[in-house]
Amino acid sequence: MKELSLHILDVVQNSIRAQASLVKIEINEDIKKDLLEIKIRDNGHGMDAATLQKVLDPFYTTRTTRKVGLGIPLFAQAAKSCGGDFKIFSQKGKGTEIVASFILSHIDRAPIGSMADTMVSLIAMRPDVDFVYRHCVGDRGFVLDTREIKKTLEEVPINNPMVIDWIKEFIEQNLNEINGGA
Repeated sequence: MKELSLHILDVVQNSIRAQASLVKIEINEDIKKDLLEIKIRDNGHGMDAATLQKVLDPFYTTRTTRKVGLGIPLFAQAAKSCGGDFKIFSQKGKGTEIVASFILSHIDRAPIGSMADTMVSLIAMRPDVDFVYRHCVGDRGFVLDTREIKKTLEEVPINNPMVIDWIKEFIEQNLNEINGGA
């Protein structure tokens, strides 16, 4: 995948297939440590130890539509090929957490891509799932929490096109600010 946001989209879709009602996405760009860390945590049904051992095998999948599951192995390879690491933790009945780290300045590191597009795609497709997206660059950061937005909206659905447009603009403006823009 050409952008890390597409890896995030793929992993979150796995979380949704695992019946997660809450998915937390955290991106931390630590300039001083030259480290990019992406964490994705869900409260889905989780995996037992045997399944967890197989998840990095590209020829293992729980899906019936195809015989390979390349998403997680490709994400792991992307991290490791850029001097980073990839870890996955899961507990049956509790959920799963993925932590991918990258050398921020590594020449082969894919760009983060459009997190605004990734988040609005997820929210529009699955308004029944709650998402918390936290993004930090150095000591600047912001949080988007769909639970808070839903409270404010009351009867208006979060996947209403006007709300989706607002969410996309909110993310884009905040990303611009934390990256040093006006």
